[in-house]
Amino acid sequence: MPAPKRRPFRELFDHFAEMQRMREYASHPGDAGVEPRGHEHAWVPTIDIFASDEDLIIRCELAGVEPDDVELSLSRGVLLIHGEREPRPDQVEGVSYYVHERRFGAFRRSITLPERVTNEHLRASLENGLLEILVTGGAAEHERQRIEIERRNPAPVPVDVESQAGER
Repeated sequence: MPAPKRRPFRELFDHFAEMQRMREYASHPGDAGVEPRGHEHAWVPTIDIFASDEDLIIRCELAGVEPDDVELSLSRGVLLIHGEREPRPDQVEGVSYYVHERRFGAFRRSITLPERVTNEHLRASLENGLLEILVTGGAAEHERQRIEIERRNPAPVPVDVESQAGER
């Protein structure tokens, strides 16, 4: 299976699209989100990240998403949660919605984890629409190493008095 194409600014575009959606909703609550949304406008599930002793716990709301429709991956210290929420069968075309706030389609969240975290540190479960990821030892404090800053005296800058006098 070929490696997926790397798109380094995708999360940034998703962030801007979500901010634009919130602005549209605030200015026109009845109209926002009616048009179909593409990948750059994908819905962004909410998350909580907290520490419990030395472990890190990540909870992500994925109501209506089946475990087979979610993929977790870890690459270079970044945990990627992505997948898709399919529309339910009761989503009937031709009906007039009074309120339509639920989002369907692709989603993605990326979370930077401590460098020392590997796949062996991660356990995930999805129950009642809540994805919980346990990062064993993810909140443990590790000793920081201080780096000395060298003091240097800057060399004097030669000033050409004659050229400055001619510029006046």
